[in-house]
Amino acid sequence: MGHKAAVMTAPNAPIETWTLGDPVLAPGDLLLETVASEVCGTDVHLHHGRLAGVPYPIIPGHVSVGRVVESRGVDHDAVGRPLSEGDVVTFYDVWGVCGHCYHCAIAAQPNLCGERRVYGITFGADEGLHGGWSDAIHLKAGTAVFKLPEGLSSDDIIGGGCGLFTGFGAVERATLRAADCVVVQGSGPVGLAAAAFARLGGCGALFVIGDPDARLALGRRMGADRTFSVGGTDPAERLAAVREATQGRGADVIIEASGKPTAIGEGFALLRDGGTYVIAGHYTDAGPVEINPHLDINRKHADVRGRWGTEQHHVALALSQLARNPEALPFAEVIGGRYGLDEADRALADVAELRVTKAIITPG
Repeated sequence: MGHKAAVMTAPNAPIETWTLGDPVLAPGDLLLETVASEVCGTDVHLHHGRLAGVPYPIIPGHVSVGRVVESRGVDHDAVGRPLSEGDVVTFYDVWGVCGHCYHCAIAAQPNLCGERRVYGITFGADEGLHGGWSDAIHLKAGTAVFKLPEGLSSDDIIGGGCGLFTGFGAVERATLRAADCVVVQGSGPVGLAAAAFARLGGCGALFVIGDPDARLALGRRMGADRTFSVGGTDPAERLAAVREATQGRGADVIIEASGKPTAIGEGFALLRDGGTYVIAGHYTDAGPVEINPHLDINRKHADVRGRWGTEQHHVALALSQLARNPEALPFAEVIGGRYGLDEADRALADVAELRVTKAIITPG
């Protein structure tokens, strides 16, 4: 019968609709009927050829929700809940970490494993249905699958998409303390999730810097006390507001979720002496930026941390928090457009031009 998939054949090439054969499932594999798959900023970067090691042609879609239609002996999800055909699930998009290299076994940093592969990014289309922009998704044995917690819909999950988990990971990386003043740079899905989880984690004053206005409104919905338009305010105004809220000290925590090099200098300026700066938005190379190691880092005694991708526990814990606090984490409201498989080019353009905050592919 075959399955339809939207395929990214090469950087900057139009998305093509292919028909791929039925997958052959091995023991431990699952086949999902795709309910929805996200279109995120990384997919735009993939389309522009800005991420190394991508084996074009690929089926994009690294965070998805699907319904189990076939299982080869998988009877429970990654946290032990019974799993049956017909259940709706999401999954951790990283697969194949080796478990025995230095980063896996010693450093406990499997996100840095050299064998790490990612659904929708590092699987070629010739390998099968290993991306969400298709009517079915073939999950290989060992994939961490999570049944949607009771009371959550696919929109609640996919409205956050990978940003839901990356934002959670960024807040964890910040080792946030109760009442900390937090500034989030960027109002896309990662920034919105970071703001929401910072608020849920008991932060004090919370500021979001970004654009356009619709995203800033979502930032306030996620708990920001105040938002700033990058285009409508200047750095001096933003610095004055943060210092006013902190008795002149500056923010305890800055989370960069914009992917813009110009944000970095302002982030250091907003950070208090001894504060923590988590850089999560530069998942692709957007170019260099000038910093002053003495003034920005050493004299400031700054704690600067990267957040490369996510780990399995981020998915599990973010889903748990979402299920317990749906009103505080209204990610379904972030969805701005739904697109069929043959509309993937338009979805990419809408995300690139900030016409929607979260676009989703709905093959059905």
